[in-house]
Amino acid sequence: MAPDRRVVLALDAGTTGVRTFAIAADGSVVATAYREFPQYFPQPGWVEHDPEEIWAATLGTLTDVVAEITAAGLEAVAIGITDQRETVVAWSRGTGRPHHRAIVWQDRRTAAACDALKATGHEPLVRARTGLVLDPYFSATKLHWLLTDGGVPESADLALGTVDSWILWRLTGGPDGGVHATDPSNASRTLLYDIGALEWSDELCGLFGVPRAALPRVLPSSGRFGVTRPELAAGLAVPVSGIAGDQQAALFGQACFEPGMTKNTYGTGSFVLMNVGPTRPEPVDGLLTTVAWALGAEVTYAMEGSIFVTGAAIQWLRDGLGLLESAAETGPLAASVDSTDGVYFVPALTGLGSPWWDPYARGTIVGLTRGTTRAHLVRATVEAMAYQTCDVVDAMSSATNTAVAELRVDGGASVMDVLCQFQADLLRVPVRRPVVQETTALGAAYLAGIAEGVWASPADASHAWAEAARFEPTMDAAEATHLRSEWSRALAHSRGWAR
Repeated sequence: MAPDRRVVLALDAGTTGVRTFAIAADGSVVATAYREFPQYFPQPGWVEHDPEEIWAATLGTLTDVVAEITAAGLEAVAIGITDQRETVVAWSRGTGRPHHRAIVWQDRRTAAACDALKATGHEPLVRARTGLVLDPYFSATKLHWLLTDGGVPESADLALGTVDSWILWRLTGGPDGGVHATDPSNASRTLLYDIGALEWSDELCGLFGVPRAALPRVLPSSGRFGVTRPELAAGLAVPVSGIAGDQQAALFGQACFEPGMTKNTYGTGSFVLMNVGPTRPEPVDGLLTTVAWALGAEVTYAMEGSIFVTGAAIQWLRDGLGLLESAAETGPLAASVDSTDGVYFVPALTGLGSPWWDPYARGTIVGLTRGTTRAHLVRATVEAMAYQTCDVVDAMSSATNTAVAELRVDGGASVMDVLCQFQADLLRVPVRRPVVQETTALGAAYLAGIAEGVWASPADASHAWAEAARFEPTMDAAEATHLRSEWSRALAHSRGWAR
């Protein structure tokens, strides 16, 4: 049998840069390129990107990967897009020019607007329609700001969207017939999309003052959105056939296709997502409900828990305290001691996310003695990642009446065996780490490849998922229970500290 020369390209437009991957039919990465783009901070708490710089990074990495696969005799047959969620772009469909810098998901300029909407009793409606909470993290108040304080004109050719829709529009023609569309996973992060009715909500568009006509069409996550224009897409004329927000794409890339399957991405923060199947669950305090993906008419929902600080705590140990010269030291140093010797670090450096949502929590270290060393503090930081993950998983299991059978992990910190083993010990279930860690890109590639026949189905794509390491619980269950109890004591000291 002749070798399969087909590859699917995945464009991963993240918060600090863009990566393009070429994914083979066996799930392996055969080419990759990365370019950063600048971050802009016009005022404290404000974070912006230049959409043209995002596009330049996208086109640059795409060009590099196309050159590499062409030289290797490989053929790109589809493109999938995954993106930083909640970040918004406003542009003119007539000229193709952005009206303003993109407002990034991290931006907090609309906090007062969210507080005002809560004070006037609008949060129950928002929760009921979207599964989200009123927070500047999400898109709607950013869009409202652009249309008011940002000076974006509400004209007939106005286009509003998340980063995926901006890239899709540019790839497929821009002002000359570009496709303005997104998928339900991204739409469900805007506070404007009814995740039960699966359509933009006129009620919410009215509440936030966002013109529905400027929003993209919402199409299934796996399916043909449009075809790239060669002169705009590094010479390619291939279908864009998959789109998903980054965390939902990672859930798909981890092959979590059955209800109850759960993944955690250990990054700057951590995002725990559980597949909860085709029936939308009721909103649950402390957790978000979101659309995971749509395959044709079949929609899958997810429960999500956002942990604000995990890898960022390691950066703080390195840059703030000088306890580490590089992040790579973390795993070996944490593993150099058998335990923390009773030290607990609650890394609430920017408050606590799921399931507590406590903006007044602050970082707390308890249990210090004269015998405490930097290794104990580093290990306590690593263990805090596992404790916080357990809190979210417990909340999800309680909300869904579904026990987690295993946890699939990815992200930078998941390379640490000491973390994965401790996570397995606390959760009392296996922790599985895949061979390919770029699960976000894999998810985008799988969605596009399924639409174009590279993989016949999600089950077929799941065969491409391969395990690199498996960690089984080895700690005595009573010891794990005791450690989690002590963590809860430490957490209580952190809660509400800055109120």
